[in-house]
Amino acid sequence: MDSKTFSQGFKATMSARVLHVVSSGLLVVLLTRYLLTPTEYGRLGSALAVLGVAGLFADLGTAKSAARYVTEYRERDSGQVPHVLRVALGSRVAATVVVAGAFALFAGEIGRLINQPELAPLLAFGGAYIAVHSLSTFAVVVFQGFNRVTWSAVTRATGSASLLVFVAVGAFVVGGAVGALAGYVASYALATAVGLGVLYRKFYSTHEPGDREAGLPGRVLRYSVPLAATKGANVVDKKIDTILVGALVGPLAVSYYFLAKSISTFVQAPAASLGFTVSPTYGERKAGDERESAARLYETTLRHTLLLYVPAGAGLVLVADPAVTQVFGAKYAGAVPVVQVFAGYIVLQAVMFITSDALDYLGCARERAWAKGATSAANFLLNLLLIPTFGAVGAAWATVATFSVYSLVNLAVVHHELPLSLPRTLRHVAFVCAITLVMSSVVFVALSFVSGLLSLVAVVVLGVAVWGGLASASGLLDVRRVMRVLA
Repeated sequence: MDSKTFSQGFKATMSARVLHVVSSGLLVVLLTRYLLTPTEYGRLGSALAVLGVAGLFADLGTAKSAARYVTEYRERDSGQVPHVLRVALGSRVAATVVVAGAFALFAGEIGRLINQPELAPLLAFGGAYIAVHSLSTFAVVVFQGFNRVTWSAVTRATGSASLLVFVAVGAFVVGGAVGALAGYVASYALATAVGLGVLYRKFYSTHEPGDREAGLPGRVLRYSVPLAATKGANVVDKKIDTILVGALVGPLAVSYYFLAKSISTFVQAPAASLGFTVSPTYGERKAGDERESAARLYETTLRHTLLLYVPAGAGLVLVADPAVTQVFGAKYAGAVPVVQVFAGYIVLQAVMFITSDALDYLGCARERAWAKGATSAANFLLNLLLIPTFGAVGAAWATVATFSVYSLVNLAVVHHELPLSLPRTLRHVAFVCAITLVMSSVVFVALSFVSGLLSLVAVVVLGVAVWGGLASASGLLDVRRVMRVLA
């Protein structure tokens, strides 16, 4: 991938994610402050978590498997690309129909199974939600395999732009969490129409099918198995804790937990965009026997990610109290300690955004699946142990503890696959920690002068300015280089 292609892809992906963050952030403020009570907001969070887990059985890893084989064949034998897409999308649609139908029929039973029968009206939308979410995600991931992440960004942006409108209107007109969930369905349906339409017109129909290679469908489906296992474990990590908080503590605790998770998602946009854009390049360079080049690319990406997210995590711990109560209201003060614990998760997740997809394109999906499966099982057990005593905060600690282990394993696998320089990386981490300490000291002192939202924003801007100045002065951040890439 040349610098121009990377820059275009990164800017498009980042723009789409920024749009998603802004629209989702505004939506969270509208829902928490004006449209839903904390209990209703907690029920919405629980329903989305349940539907996310159910959607696993419609996913089956076929999108990432298709992306991997599209990357392999689009230069070497483009006639196989239509066959890859047919196999992957056909299996995806078949699984989606089965899962969506079964889920729509048994929504009430599922609600009772998880000790939250009050979710039944929301789960009635489950079949439609699972179908449109699964198919829109398929298009987004397959565009990545073509190294045309700009179209992934367009698909995402379509859903994000409509999300704020549809969900807010649904919550206001239909009423409550049920109306909000109906808005989610409408938003993902629009994104599905755009994504699959572009995929057919600009990619599928432009490749002339050749004679299908023997065993190609089997290879596509077999590679999807470890990807499905990894995705399943990842979703369980991110969703089952919300479900358990609702089942063991109640919807009010879920509202705190769901809000904290939403805030952590907002902060992750840059790392998610960078990882999504650059990941296919690792597969290309490995195929070209350019492991040294791939290693230097990963090191550069990792250093910039740590430089941004370690200080961001520390800053979030410091400003969580005034930020949550002033933006979302005093009724969500219970979310403050959860947000502070999740600051550590934000740093880890940022590193995994640039690492996990890279492992898939390096052909290490099986290793990642084993690691994710083991840590997800540990996360589930730790949640059962901590939630009854510590509530939402206990669930957050369980997530951070187990995700730390998963992150270390992934980094070890990358080091095994690519010749990384550990001394250089550790020196960089030491400098980043020093910058973080100075920035945090300044923010801590300045917080004593916060009296309202404007003064809080001023403190955040001060912290960013201190970080930027120290990062530039130390040479860790080359502002001119970053501006050249973005320009």
